[in-house]
Amino acid sequence: MSKIQKKIWTVSAIMLVIMSSIWIALTYYNNKTLNQYNEILQRYLSLNEVSTASQEVINNVNDFMLNPTPHNMEQIEKGKKAVLQAKEQVFHLRNVDNNFTITNYSNLIDSFIESTNRFLLYYAENEVEAKAKEFAEASSISNHIADMTLSLMEKELKTYDLFYVGMIKQSNELKELGIWIILLIAFVLLILSYWFSRSITKPVLELTEAANELSKGRFDLQVKVETNDEIAFLAKTFDHMRKNINKLFIETQQKARLEHELQQNKILLQESQFRSLQSQINPHFLFNTLNAISKKAYLEGAQETSDLLVNVAGLLRYNLKQMDRKVPLGDEVEVLKQYLEIQQARMTDRLHVQMEIEASCLTIPIPTLTLQPLIENAVVHGIEPKEDGGNIWVRIRDDVEWVTIEIEDDGVGVPQEIIEKIVTGNYTSQEEQSTGIGCRNVMTRLRLYYGRDDVFQMESVVDCYTKVVLKLWKEKGEGHDAAPNRG
Repeated sequence: MSKIQKKIWTVSAIMLVIMSSIWIALTYYNNKTLNQYNEILQRYLSLNEVSTASQEVINNVNDFMLNPTPHNMEQIEKGKKAVLQAKEQVFHLRNVDNNFTITNYSNLIDSFIESTNRFLLYYAENEVEAKAKEFAEASSISNHIADMTLSLMEKELKTYDLFYVGMIKQSNELKELGIWIILLIAFVLLILSYWFSRSITKPVLELTEAANELSKGRFDLQVKVETNDEIAFLAKTFDHMRKNINKLFIETQQKARLEHELQQNKILLQESQFRSLQSQINPHFLFNTLNAISKKAYLEGAQETSDLLVNVAGLLRYNLKQMDRKVPLGDEVEVLKQYLEIQQARMTDRLHVQMEIEASCLTIPIPTLTLQPLIENAVVHGIEPKEDGGNIWVRIRDDVEWVTIEIEDDGVGVPQEIIEKIVTGNYTSQEEQSTGIGCRNVMTRLRLYYGRDDVFQMESVVDCYTKVVLKLWKEKGEGHDAAPNRG
């Protein structure tokens, strides 16, 4: 059975339950009213039975007087039993309102039976006067019973008058209830019909819209239908087809782009080969040239210019070292100072540097070019964008098993999402840095060098500060001769 068929059967079952509930409720209220009516009618019949039975006994006695046969005697005894049975039924009609009257009524019936019995006794003894007197007494009591029966029935009518009014009111209310139930059923039917039709038409409309978008070339829109029937399966199949088409389309675009890039690279390669032939400058020649310019500036009395050129030459010479070497932390600190002197000369009073370095830490070996890229990031991306400049703090302290290096600036800060990408190794900056080594590269090299991930930490608050913390393990650092380069 399909899920759409299940929905149809579910709606049908709900309607069957609603109709059955209404039928049961109406039947219950109808039986309840009928039982109450029968109970009242039975009370009237019980009262009338006493009067009828007593009158029947008088008639039987009269027949016996005219024709004293055993059959007539038997009829008198049957009549007496009928009166006593009727008395027991009347006794059950006792309530708070008619308790006194029912008691008198019962006593009157007992008197009638006793008078009838005395009549039969006197008749057997052939006492004509006495039996005539008892017959007259029994007839009189029978008349009183008839009168009291009418009186009790009148009281019963008054007592149950409110009940009759209630029955009429209940009938009217039941009629109104029936109308409201019909309206409610109609409303529920409308809701169920709307829900059922929407559960089928909405997924079809969504699938139609997705097909229209796909026909317009919108292969990136996911086809998703929130149902649990065959239409959802059709939507999943349709979405799978969309993904295949989109994948094929992307592959075609990538191939076209790669062909274009390959053509561009060929052109650039030809240009670079031409420029390479025009100027092949050896970095060592540039370093020697800077030294020569520095000495000439010194001889001409330009001391600051000479110092600046010496720092640039020293920084260039240090950068010419192989990346897979390890150097003492002290060498990294010296290069760091040279780089900061160059930046302070460029930025003047916009850059302030504070260093707190423990001398006992300077002998630990670390990979070359570890600190300078971090300081460069702090200057270029942290302090320089601020109009008033800022401060950089460099702290190096000995923590027994490792050396902690903190580089902090009060610059513009780094967004948290970029920090997460840097720490996870997923960040690629669009800006080329002067050394060709970014913060991510330093982190990767340190993790490879020490064989653990806790060597690099970074935290920042935008427009407040940025702090990079390096944890350089002494034991691990001493056990490696080379730092691999993956940058």
